Amino acid sequence: MNKLQRGVFWNLFSRKDVELNYLLRRSFSISSHPVRDLASKDGELRVFIVAGEVSGDIIGSRFMDSLRKLSPFPVRFAGVGGYLMSKQGLNSLFPMEDISVMGIWELLPHLNNFRVKLKQTVQAALSFQPHVVLTVDSKGFSFRFLKYLRAKCIEQGIISPKHFHYVSPSFWAWKGGEARIKGLSQFIDHVLCILPFEAEICKLNGIAATFVGHPTLEDMIELKEKGASGEIQGNGEEFRSEHGIASGSTVISLLPGSRVQEVTRMLPIFSNTMELLKDAFGELVTVVHIAPNQYVKDYISKAVCKWPVPVVMVSGGSPSMKYKSFSASRVALCTSGTVAVELQLARLPCVVAYRAHLLTEWVIRYKAKVPYISLPNILLKSATIPEALFQGCTPSKLASLVRELVHNENLREQQIAAAAKVIELLSPGKGLINNSTHLETSHAFPNSMSSMVAALTVLQS
Repeated sequence: MNKLQRGVFWNLFSRKDVELNYLLRRSFSISSHPVRDLASKDGELRVFIVAGEVSGDIIGSRFMDSLRKLSPFPVRFAGVGGYLMSKQGLNSLFPMEDISVMGIWELLPHLNNFRVKLKQTVQAALSFQPHVVLTVDSKGFSFRFLKYLRAKCIEQGIISPKHFHYVSPSFWAWKGGEARIKGLSQFIDHVLCILPFEAEICKLNGIAATFVGHPTLEDMIELKEKGASGEIQGNGEEFRSEHGIASGSTVISLLPGSRVQEVTRMLPIFSNTMELLKDAFGELVTVVHIAPNQYVKDYISKAVCKWPVPVVMVSGGSPSMKYKSFSASRVALCTSGTVAVELQLARLPCVVAYRAHLLTEWVIRYKAKVPYISLPNILLKSATIPEALFQGCTPSKLASLVRELVHNENLREQQIAAAAKVIELLSPGKGLINNSTHLETSHAFPNSMSSMVAALTVLQS
């Protein structure tokens, strides 16, 4: 979906594209000096970082923390981010939510605001004079920003900083997608990939790339899970006790998404699904997970006032509480996204749902070349996790899938067994950090820390 969003950006700014493409085709100068040499000369490492959504804020904050721990120089950040990045010292140019829009037609009402924010971000980056520019996911805004920034550097005759993009575009999911990756080399110097097969495809298409592992696996480190199985076991009994949930109750975790547009679309469907299920179990309790986005929080807080069954709300800003609630749950119903990997870590069987604007759905049907939407199914190349998509995403369909997953032990065991394989595939190669001979550090880091591999890649560029 974000791949399509990026395409819309490029087309809707077409009047400027002619000038940009002309500038980018000209010979231009990208700094050939190692990042560490530039930082050594200036006595600090300056990084301009941009994230546009909740998952990007998590990735960005962990990258900032890891880079500070690895860098032999003081690190100074500027850019755009959310609450977690602000805790790492970033003073965001504007609220991250201003550029957090997903979909094609959903984007149209926000175009003027995006133009304003884009110009503001480019100007701020030029003024900051960074050694490194890092964008995190949010391809629609990120790619446009990187393209404009590089063009401005060419126009002004200044050396461009190195551009990194964290989370590769899902070119592999779309018809003709791989052919478009070649164009990224005009304004991206290195892609930090979170899926195991992406780096090689990037390299074959002329762009440097490194597989750094999936960022969600860092939840294990944050929660100090030391087991070798790649599993997070929260205290489900403690969660039930804290919220007065009877031991015989059936608990279902609901994860409607992190963006306002998807939450307002998915939460009513989830509510109607629970209405259909409330008599199917002796006592049904739902746990609604709220992303750390104020607009999302406000919407959900009002919506659950009319909820058909007892509800507990869990803030997405608390990983400990999130995984405790997962352990207390029998199954999860989630909107397609990063949360599917979190549920794999928790070994919680789930159903994946997704709806968008009708025209967006039509384009996805036409352009997609993979049969699944959830990452675990894509990696396993099988429909291990049941998916209800587009017009098939109805309360009656979801209720049927959830009911079966609650009662069918074979289906549950299949998902739980497959989760271990998914986590193994998403882990970065062993020794990527410990085998480094180019950087002196007193820290020892687990192999599952994507942010450390990413930070090391940037420092060694």
